[in-house]
Amino acid sequence: MIRPGIGDPPAGESPFDSPEFVAQMMRVAKLWHYVLIGRTLAFLALAFLPGVAGFLDRPSHWLVMAAGLPCDVVLTVIGQAMRSSRPIANERVRLMAMLCMALIVLGTLLNAAAIFAAIAIPDGSRYFDAFTAIEIGSLLVAASAVAIARPAFFAFAGATALGGAIGVASWPFAIAGFVFLGLLIVMMREDVRHQRRATRAARLDVSEQQRALNLMRDFERAGRGWFWETDRNGQLVYISPTVAARLDRPLSALLGHPFTDIIRKRIGRDENEERTLGFSLSSRTPFKELTVQAAVPGEERWWSISGQPISNEFGNFQGFRGSGTDLTDKKRSEREINQLARYDTLTGLANRRHITDLLERALKSHGGQSQPCALLLMDLDRFKAVNDTLGHPIGDQLLQQVAGRLTQIIGDKGQVGRLGGDEFQIVVPQISQPEKLAGIANAIILSLAKPFAIEGEQVRIGSSIGIAVSDGEGTTASALVRNADLALYAAKDAGRGVYRFYADAMHNQASERKAIEDALRDALAKDELKLLYQPIVDVASERITGFEALIRWHHATGGLISPSKFIPIAEESNLIVPIGEWIIRSACSAIAHLGPGYRVAVNVSPRQFANEKLPATIMSAVSAAGIRPEQIELEITEGVFLDESPENLAMFQKLKRTGVRLALDDFGTGYSALGYLKKAPFDKIKIDQSFVLGAGDPSSMNAAIISSIVGLATALDMETTAEGVETHDDLALVRGLGCSHVQGYIYGKPMDLVEVLALLREGGGRVEAKGYKSAREPRLTTFRTIQVDSGGYRYEAIVRNMSSRGALIEGLWNVPVGTLVTLEFRAGQAFRAEARWSAGNRVGVQFAEAIDIDTLIGPKIASPARGRTRRAA
Repeated sequence: MIRPGIGDPPAGESPFDSPEFVAQMMRVAKLWHYVLIGRTLAFLALAFLPGVAGFLDRPSHWLVMAAGLPCDVVLTVIGQAMRSSRPIANERVRLMAMLCMALIVLGTLLNAAAIFAAIAIPDGSRYFDAFTAIEIGSLLVAASAVAIARPAFFAFAGATALGGAIGVASWPFAIAGFVFLGLLIVMMREDVRHQRRATRAARLDVSEQQRALNLMRDFERAGRGWFWETDRNGQLVYISPTVAARLDRPLSALLGHPFTDIIRKRIGRDENEERTLGFSLSSRTPFKELTVQAAVPGEERWWSISGQPISNEFGNFQGFRGSGTDLTDKKRSEREINQLARYDTLTGLANRRHITDLLERALKSHGGQSQPCALLLMDLDRFKAVNDTLGHPIGDQLLQQVAGRLTQIIGDKGQVGRLGGDEFQIVVPQISQPEKLAGIANAIILSLAKPFAIEGEQVRIGSSIGIAVSDGEGTTASALVRNADLALYAAKDAGRGVYRFYADAMHNQASERKAIEDALRDALAKDELKLLYQPIVDVASERITGFEALIRWHHATGGLISPSKFIPIAEESNLIVPIGEWIIRSACSAIAHLGPGYRVAVNVSPRQFANEKLPATIMSAVSAAGIRPEQIELEITEGVFLDESPENLAMFQKLKRTGVRLALDDFGTGYSALGYLKKAPFDKIKIDQSFVLGAGDPSSMNAAIISSIVGLATALDMETTAEGVETHDDLALVRGLGCSHVQGYIYGKPMDLVEVLALLREGGGRVEAKGYKSAREPRLTTFRTIQVDSGGYRYEAIVRNMSSRGALIEGLWNVPVGTLVTLEFRAGQAFRAEARWSAGNRVGVQFAEAIDIDTLIGPKIASPARGRTRRAA
């Protein structure tokens, strides 16, 4: 396949259609026009030379001279017509034009030959007549073919040829005259037909042009677009009137001025489109759908413009012609969509995507170097209760007010974003000092703890904050978010309403939780879970009335895993639902072995309680085991009451209709909604062991609390069970306060089903209290300032009392249970310990190893505290 060259015409297009061909024809006609003029001047000059006077006496000679003049005029018309003509697209017209050019050339050559014959050849007049006749005919035919007023010129040409034939008694003239007369008649007939067709085509063309013009005007008036045109200098020669109206300027003020005057100049990244437009106009290249801002005073208006350079038939640049459309509404929609994509619609804060982008930018300087940045992850406390009790509209207004307070506190120090729900993220660039970040976190917690006034309601919530800091050492945004999330988890675990900084130990704990969750998913299938049963004893008769089912997990490689570790993880991962179902079915199966006189209590978590399939699961397990429904007792914690909803009350009623017993577990440690005791059909209240342990100490207020709970239960016709009774002193106290049942090590530790059955066979259902009289070893009361190291931070605290295995520390707020600390009493004397409980600014710690307090605290600052002998393990 032969490919066209650079100068070749496009495929399917004749070379005669090109402007170059027309220009070449014009140059040839102009050249021969000058030749003929020279020939005529030479002929007239020869007329006055000696020796040719006789030659001029002949009429034919004068006829030649007379015919040369109109031929010159006609060829002048030919040159002008060729100069202003357009590319020849019709094949017939092209052939006629080429024929005319050939006749012009032939006539001129014959004229030269006639003159040569008349002067140089003896008796050359007959040659002169022949050449002249043919020349006249050729030139007249060619001139007639391209003349503007063809019918009139046909008549002139015919008369001239016929007159020459009659007036000159020469056979060449006669033959040439009649031949060319016939040709002229044929050409005139064809020309008349052509003129008729051209007239019809012109009328049709005018109609088409008018229709196109009407369509264009309708298009402009409808506002769907507009048109423009410039000259070669970029000055407007046409622009739609609608544009002038939009610009609030008269049309005359736009025409004759640069097209770029109607475009507003912009600075920065937005000026790229204007640069592209300027380049296209200066380089005379097409452009398409460029977005520019119109120079409309007092209004933001956007256009999309396209343009194409225009040229004449000879390829000369004449200007630009193009169109435009209004993009203002589209731009507004894009801006709204961008707003929705980057900002939270409810609060107006940055959304997750935008705040993540801001965090990534805050971690990098303009030069790409890492820089300090802090991230605060905040969660609202008790927000779900607000939504459930007051409704989602109140919750939405609450979120808006929270956003307002956060924005006011942060100010220009950072950026606040809402991740969704009640979770917020705060990016604080260029700040990494713990004291400054702690100040911001404290301000947020205190501000959000103040009541919110919403539609006449006083709404109170709280907040927990996790803080992660990047010191400019290349921490990624995802790593910082993960660290802040772990710190927030620690803050929630510490009792909420506090903030926590991320520490490496949190990551290890998170990894451990993930490993436990993965292993827990397979624990049921691998039969690694089992139930132990701890006796529940009637205080008056010391008979076993039932047992509490306690789950244990013995991992194949990790050994025994404490329920305090895996139960919260099961709750978070929703594994508590299948595990809870397994516990219920296993407990019902155990009851079938125990007999009809015993009950088994199982714990039900809030997530299980919210499962609508719970009543059906219980009925299925009871039916499969063949026991009575009242032999199963469901222990429900106070955490369920955080969701004060009609669905909760409905679930209580459904469970009660199944016939099972309901017990309120850990009463007094959580929400303690006394109003629920009237609505929820509980059969028993369980007193938490935190009130029982040490209740026999005269300095403790626990006895009064227990007495109040017992009195409340008696008034509501409910049983009471005191948990965690381990010493005879505690047993005597709860018995004296009127508790109906006791559960604790004093009557037996948790045991498997085989041991339970053996215990019942041996004692006939009766059990004897066994244990030490008291639970504490002698302690020393002191008041000493120490240094406490935890999570890479150092605090100052006070030791209030201590023993060889633990101490009471004051000055540390809301320390999570299980937190590892190092207590430094003096230089070189530091001891590792673990937090066992925490209340306000007081925390009880257990030493990793027993210490000798005699060498640690001198007699002047310590005095023995009252205590009792500690029971054996």
